[in-house]
Amino acid sequence: MVELLTGVTQWRLLIVGLLMVGLALGLRRTDLDPGVRRRTWVAVSLPLLLWMAVVWQMALAGLFVPGRGVPDIPLAVLLPLLVGLPLLLRSAALAAVLDAVEPSWLVGFQVYRVLGAVFLVRWASGALPGAFALPAGIGDVLVGVLALPVALWLRSGARGGPAAAAVWNVLGIADLVMALTLGFLSSPTPFQVIALDHPNRNIATYPLVMIPTFAVPLSILLHALSLRQLARLRRSGDRVPRARPSAAPHTLEQSQGA
Repeated sequence: MVELLTGVTQWRLLIVGLLMVGLALGLRRTDLDPGVRRRTWVAVSLPLLLWMAVVWQMALAGLFVPGRGVPDIPLAVLLPLLVGLPLLLRSAALAAVLDAVEPSWLVGFQVYRVLGAVFLVRWASGALPGAFALPAGIGDVLVGVLALPVALWLRSGARGGPAAAAVWNVLGIADLVMALTLGFLSSPTPFQVIALDHPNRNIATYPLVMIPTFAVPLSILLHALSLRQLARLRRSGDRVPRARPSAAPHTLEQSQGA
């Protein structure tokens, strides 16, 4: 079990690394000035790495365990969203990246959500209550399994692809909100109202706690970027997404109107 969970944590490193590589490739497709590309990459990648490192150290120190004096998991989820969402959704440079890359990228990337199966494994071993682990694990696996088919549908240009991608994004966000809610209500705090006979203690311990404190808010941010990209596609008048080997000359003008 330790090896499995450690493997899940290592997957988080791979996911962050792939995001940084993907951002670099997306920036290369834009007509942004090379200096702007470099600054944009650093401005996104450095906070992302710092965020992961801080959460990782707090998790290793056991600071997310209830009663340690830290506002624990809810704060770790809300703070990155309150800071990150306005920045990511208003950035003109990121708008240029979204205009330059395939919308299917951000959808297919979240195939990593199948790693939510770890909740099911932990439930089967008796470490997590079923009231939390079953809906959270099944929901995550479902979103991850659907990611690639929806991405391929979107990439094909077939009718309904953008709508399917939007629905998938909403489903993915709803799954994360549900999992967070069930995790909060089943944890041993004054707010616990479910799983009273089996409190959800292990969700606050390392390495499992890396999922709600880092992977969940990261996934919500990716869903938000995908929805922004789909909305820009719709406003541009394109019925279906198109491959964009390089950014068109009007990309920056469009990005300012995001």
